[in-house]
Amino acid sequence: FINALGMRHIGETNARIFARHYHSFDAFRAAATAAADEDSAAYEEMLSIEGVGALVAGGVISFFKDAGSRTAVERLLEEVTPQQMAAPAATGSAIAGKTVVFTGTLETMTRDEAKAQALALGAKVSGAVSAKTDYVVAGPGAGSKLKDAERLGVRVFSEDDWRAFIGRKSP
Repeated sequence: FINALGMRHIGETNARIFARHYHSFDAFRAAATAAADEDSAAYEEMLSIEGVGALVAGGVISFFKDAGSRTAVERLLEEVTPQQMAAPAATGSAIAGKTVVFTGTLETMTRDEAKAQALALGAKVSGAVSAKTDYVVAGPGAGSKLKDAERLGVRVFSEDDWRAFIGRKSP
């Protein structure tokens, strides 16, 4: 929901970070409104969230300072109810805190299902391979991401090996 609002500097990853931290849209909105005062505890808390800096916080704060944005959010909330974001279910999982990239064609699940599964186990999911990537799951047709992973020495899994690693059986 947060991602869909079109706030500056807030994409899917930052929206997820805020949703996980605040758990509900109401809590997020209240914190963003209170954080407009840079001397407030709300502002300090927002800056203390891993992955959130002054630029990202500023985008959120500016959005909620704008009367037009607030009105649009109120109208939207008359039509939809944002779901609460649960904390990651398995912070003790083998992939908790790890960065995972999926590439190629996945055969037993969609990419969205794979992503949701990894996120539920506490992983971060990225669309690009970098030195910060921990695991790459490569299906048939994997291309440059697989080559980047091999070049960087990132551990690469087949889809079946990945499912075994995270403890999920194939359907």
